[in-house]
Amino acid sequence: MQGSTVDSTKTALNYHAEMTVDHHEEHPDHRIFGVIVFLLAESMIFLGLFSAYLTFRAVYPEWPPAGTPERELLLPGINTIILISSSFVIHQADTAIKKNDVKGLQTWFVATAIMGIVFLAGQLYEYHHLEFGLKTNLYASTFYVLTGFHGLHVFFGLVLILAVLWRSFKPKHYSNEEHFGVEAAELYWHFVDVVWIILFILLYLL
Repeated sequence: MQGSTVDSTKTALNYHAEMTVDHHEEHPDHRIFGVIVFLLAESMIFLGLFSAYLTFRAVYPEWPPAGTPERELLLPGINTIILISSSFVIHQADTAIKKNDVKGLQTWFVATAIMGIVFLAGQLYEYHHLEFGLKTNLYASTFYVLTGFHGLHVFFGLVLILAVLWRSFKPKHYSNEEHFGVEAAELYWHFVDVVWIILFILLYLL
């Protein structure tokens, strides 16, 4: 009788384990897909801003409008190099955690955060030394809106990176099998970099 009870218990446990596996297979992890959808939604916002800027540029007889002071390219160019380079740096963090190298993850995330902070500091320095203000003309207004909105995204990206960095100090929080936070932060940071490249071309080179 006792043996029959033990067998029944084992059968129930095996059935529960199989049901758990089947449940996980039926409901895969869609978190990265959710991040991609979120970034696509953010892209639509930037696309609207880019479209508005290009429309203003097309309808104005002279762009930037006459009297708009010339923009310096040196500082924005350095900032662009820093931000693009940071994409390669944060990718090293993702590569490290997939090898269970938590220390490597932390090192590369710290480096990325520093580069992001330098970028924002450079942008604030540029704002302080620009010879036109938000209300100078339409070009100035769109310049501040576009770069400021992007700067806000860089700030949020830094918050995300620092949050992942802080959580990485919890034992076994990230590993080669569980690293969603790292991948999400990397995807967001790449998005920020791509948007800046477009902005740099529109605002400084064209």
